[in-house]
Amino acid sequence: MHVHVKRAGALIAGTLLSAPALAAWTINMSPGATETSNQVFDLHMTILWICVAIGVVVFGVMFWSIFAHRKSKGHQPAHFHENTVVEILWTIIPFAILVIMAIPATATLVDMYDTTEAEVDIKVTGYQWRWRYEYLENPGTEGDPEFGFFSNLATSKDEIYNRMDKEEDYLLDVDNPMVVPVGKKVRLLLTANDVIHSWWVPEFAIKKDAIPGFINEVWFKVDEPGTYRGQCTELCGKDHGFMPVVVEAIPQDEYDQWVADQRETAEKERELTEKDWTLEELVERGERVYASSCAACHGDDGSGGGGFPSLRGTQIVTEDVDAHMDVVINGVSGTAMQAFGTQLSEADLAAVITYERNAWGNNTEEMVTPKEVFDYKNQ
Repeated sequence: MHVHVKRAGALIAGTLLSAPALAAWTINMSPGATETSNQVFDLHMTILWICVAIGVVVFGVMFWSIFAHRKSKGHQPAHFHENTVVEILWTIIPFAILVIMAIPATATLVDMYDTTEAEVDIKVTGYQWRWRYEYLENPGTEGDPEFGFFSNLATSKDEIYNRMDKEEDYLLDVDNPMVVPVGKKVRLLLTANDVIHSWWVPEFAIKKDAIPGFINEVWFKVDEPGTYRGQCTELCGKDHGFMPVVVEAIPQDEYDQWVADQRETAEKERELTEKDWTLEELVERGERVYASSCAACHGDDGSGGGGFPSLRGTQIVTEDVDAHMDVVINGVSGTAMQAFGTQLSEADLAAVITYERNAWGNNTEEMVTPKEVFDYKNQ
């Protein structure tokens, strides 16, 4: 099982390591957990040894020439200009070496870009600052998703602000990891909702940009069950360092059960729009939604800061319900306020709006139901 722990600490040979892991670090790449990543490692080692051989020959000849033909032995510098044979050799030999290096490199690149015959398709969308994974119905197409979910940083604020000891997977753990079956070809369709992000898992030899308005493709097939971790590697805003990637590879039978559970959860989520909610239920759910979707900008206590407005006692939160729904659902053009209407379900939208109107001393005793949100979105 390949489970390598990477940390947001020192960058060493492409692998992020924390202080506890430094004792085991090496200066070389790791082979990885997929056939492609092993091909990349083998290619890296092949090119490395070719470069080592070239270095040994070139520096060996240079140092031998300096030593054997030194002035103290009476040697005089030769005076000549141009040598056709030498010029032909130093053109043909490097060209031949480059061709030898290019053949395996080209074969590996062709294989890396071949996304055909995928058995699982997942649309990956980057948001500030989390990932959304949507599992598509028909592999090999760009059809509608069967189900989807957001993957948020699971590291607590107490760890981040040094109020408690760091957990083993500090800044590299999420609430909902991507789950894939072992031994199946998984195609990812990568895009972004706001700015450029980059989906990176070193053990898969994958680092692909997620760009708004574009779809990039990449694939992998995991050989062994395990948990594989990475991060966003494109500077995407203030919480760029808090946007990890976690992939769990599990056996096919476990994956089939997980998919069935996800479908059932998605169906139950759709049914929540018709449920009769109480204020307490919405506030409880809204607190969780706020923590994962809003606290990064507006603060845990709604006080805002750094260009993000406070939600405590402000008019839009305590008085105008329609304006409050409009801001949360449609965002605010020209600002960092995103449109959450396509990111959250009607139940989550209603819950977070209700929570904001009844938290931090706002105490409006008002509630917004999922049905009201649905009607507002479709008016």
